[in-house]
Amino acid sequence: MGAQSPASLLLVSMGLVLLCFTSGVADAQKTWCVAKPSASNQVLLLNLNYACSQVSCAVIQKGGPCYYPDNLVSRAAVAMNLYYAANGRHPWNCYFNNSALVVRSDPSYGSCTYY
Repeated sequence: MGAQSPASLLLVSMGLVLLCFTSGVADAQKTWCVAKPSASNQVLLLNLNYACSQVSCAVIQKGGPCYYPDNLVSRAAVAMNLYYAANGRHPWNCYFNNSALVVRSDPSYGSCTYY
């Protein structure tokens, strides 16, 4: 094979960078933030209150699609994910004092959609 011109090498390099960047963005869109089942109720309540002070938590209010199951772990997980999604799906937006996990499996259920 012959030598590549600098222009063609630059185009190939730019294409690879773009491919890597868009691949990372696509991967980030396929993640969700959920509460660790082992998190204490006290921490989950703090997480729920904080997340809902930053984003709308209407979906977990009575009558909302994520109201049931009516338990703290479920509601906190939905609220934490709403915060995570609204802030760019960065791992640090799902830390919640080490009481949350980033998952690749969609936790949506019934009419409750995790965004």
